[in-house]
Amino acid sequence: MEPLPRGANFQRCKMLWEIGLHIAGDPATPYYGNRDMCIAVGSGSGENFRPWLRMATGSPHLAHAVCSGELEMAMVNPSGLLTQAYRGTGLFPKPLPVRIIANYPTWDRFVYVLHPRTGLKSLAEIKKRRYPLRLSIREDTTHSTRVLVDQTLAAYGFTLTDLESWGGSLQLNGGPGDKRRMDALHAGTIDAIFDEGLVLWFEQALAAGMETVALEEAILRKLEAIGWRRVVIPAGRYPHLKSDHACLDYGGWPLYTRASLPDEDAYKVCDAIHAREKEIYWEDSYTGIGQLGQDTEAAPRDVPLHPGAAKWYRGHGFKV
Repeated sequence: MEPLPRGANFQRCKMLWEIGLHIAGDPATPYYGNRDMCIAVGSGSGENFRPWLRMATGSPHLAHAVCSGELEMAMVNPSGLLTQAYRGTGLFPKPLPVRIIANYPTWDRFVYVLHPRTGLKSLAEIKKRRYPLRLSIREDTTHSTRVLVDQTLAAYGFTLTDLESWGGSLQLNGGPGDKRRMDALHAGTIDAIFDEGLVLWFEQALAAGMETVALEEAILRKLEAIGWRRVVIPAGRYPHLKSDHACLDYGGWPLYTRASLPDEDAYKVCDAIHAREKEIYWEDSYTGIGQLGQDTEAAPRDVPLHPGAAKWYRGHGFKV
């Protein structure tokens, strides 16, 4: 298929897309600023634009907008937060009828690292010793990583506010490889990092002397009950990681919808992904279109496929 469909209207669409991508992608915009996009496909032939398919990026809370009909689809990072919406756990007080169209594969993990100078051997000791930890985390309090941090600390019986009350401090960042974080890491002014996006900071943290901290079995079970998956980073995946490390999965970016979306609409979106496969940016963990409908290490799925999407994958010879 051609990169740009023929016709003046699609040239105009492409121009609007590039404008939106440039503005939303401004590196100076904070993570809680205007950096998400909503793409609406519909008809602008009358006095009002009549949307048919509205798709957006944003926080896990967009699941409410999808299920209420404000949006047709959204993407979320990572899969574990959509699992919470489906189960009615964690962020979501009751189950929502979410269904997956396609799960963009991205291999990632969430880890907790501490510097040995603290003398801390576990997260439980932070509370026990009321340790004034200098912690590096994201600045956007609604970011999915902050959700997981809050849920983890709650399992241990304390909060970030408690940590600050003990004399601790928060070194705040945009992305996981934020220059502010890396400068603080090399200057030795932070004691811990709780984050994902490992390719951007994890190896450097280990090289600087930080060490991974394992979550206790009881804590892992609590987090699994909410919707997080227990996984392992194999030794050697990062040069300074000398042994397997059990942690939490942070992979998959599901494109999801509501159960009531017509099957033909879900089918059409899968068809579009297939047709535009070569125009989509894929990470190294991508192995093919069929992977988007399967439960794999890079695309974990604990939420059902939409029936229309399942029909597409099966009809094209893929197991789901």
